[in-house]
Amino acid sequence: MAKRRKKRRIKPLLLTSLIFIAMATAGIFIYRHYTRPFFVHYTEYGIDLPANYSVHGIDVSKHQSIISWEDVQQMKVKDVSLSFAFMKATEGVDNVDVQFRRNWRNAGEQQLARGAYHFFIASKSGKTQASNFIRIVDLRKGDLPPVLDVELTFGVPLKDLQQRVADWLEMVEKEYGVRPIIYTNADFYTHYLAGRFDDYPLWVAHYLVKDKPRIKRDWTFWQHSESGHVNGINAFVDFNVFNGDGFDFEQLKIK
Repeated sequence: MAKRRKKRRIKPLLLTSLIFIAMATAGIFIYRHYTRPFFVHYTEYGIDLPANYSVHGIDVSKHQSIISWEDVQQMKVKDVSLSFAFMKATEGVDNVDVQFRRNWRNAGEQQLARGAYHFFIASKSGKTQASNFIRIVDLRKGDLPPVLDVELTFGVPLKDLQQRVADWLEMVEKEYGVRPIIYTNADFYTHYLAGRFDDYPLWVAHYLVKDKPRIKRDWTFWQHSESGHVNGINAFVDFNVFNGDGFDFEQLKIK
């Protein structure tokens, strides 16, 4: 009769060690995945800023009144300073933001990368609105591409809305020789613009999300807050990040 081999037993101390290592590894994974800082609070800016982005900026209009752009340019908190500012230029077929010319001139004097946007009225001709923007905005080397802010339908049917948007984009691109950026919120893009304008750079507004906007396409800028504070501005300010590093940002500018 053959002898039965004795089963090898893992010593209790070794088994305990293996269990401990497995639990520790799992704990580290969970900690890094679920508790890593998506946002970091900056008291001076008054808001949390999304981590892992190096190029930050703001957008303004007449609602911020008269701005001290020297104070804006000089503000730096820890590792974050402001690299760009978009400013409202025009709206509809004939409206001009009352602070645009001052903002455009003074931000340029401070060597801050600047961009201009048009607030789109969907019930009006896209071509006429493009003419309004072109009449007011003189884009030069080093400026950011023109922006179309479209976030309301004004009761216009989808087909008409998209055609008027396309008319504006095509006229402005032909004028400046650079593809415009579309600004809108994540839901509006999904419901009214997706599929027709996916080749255009996107500046998307989406608040109260963790590390990036929730949208099923690439994006260039993300407006993540509307309640920031900046030296030289006596009102709340929209804050944005650029989806790339400093080199990528330079490549975006008008050549």
